[in-house]
Amino acid sequence: MTTKRLLVVAHAPSPNTLRLREAARAGADEIAGVETLCLAPLATTPDDVLGAHAILIGTTENLGYMSGALKDFFDRCYYPCLERTQGLPYVLYVRAGSDGTGARRSVESVATGLRWRKVQEPLILRGEWREDFVDACRELGMAMAAGLEAGIF
Repeated sequence: MTTKRLLVVAHAPSPNTLRLREAARAGADEIAGVETLCLAPLATTPDDVLGAHAILIGTTENLGYMSGALKDFFDRCYYPCLERTQGLPYVLYVRAGSDGTGARRSVESVATGLRWRKVQEPLILRGEWREDFVDACRELGMAMAAGLEAGIF
């Protein structure tokens, strides 16, 4: 049986957003048969995407858009991955100080262009910081890895 690889690419400019990224990774790590590669957007290469069987994306909401670091990731990876990652399952979480719709829309627009397959509605973590955001990201990572391991996507 081939080990599946889940790539977690999430911008974490603060201690709390780092906790979200680490929670997503930790949740994914609970699933046997799935290898988790967790990287900051600026450290992620097209080869990392090409080696993944699924991707979990995390971003902050910055001026109603995805983070600049995540935009840089997409700019560098878009064309090298365009024809080679069609159908790649993905999920998104957004740490949003306001409503998160602009950040969500910007990521979904690029993912649609790449022809990636959204496997669930994005997790939008809105408003003031709450500790349950960490649990929600852990569950998201675990669900994504479990679906990958089970062959659901």
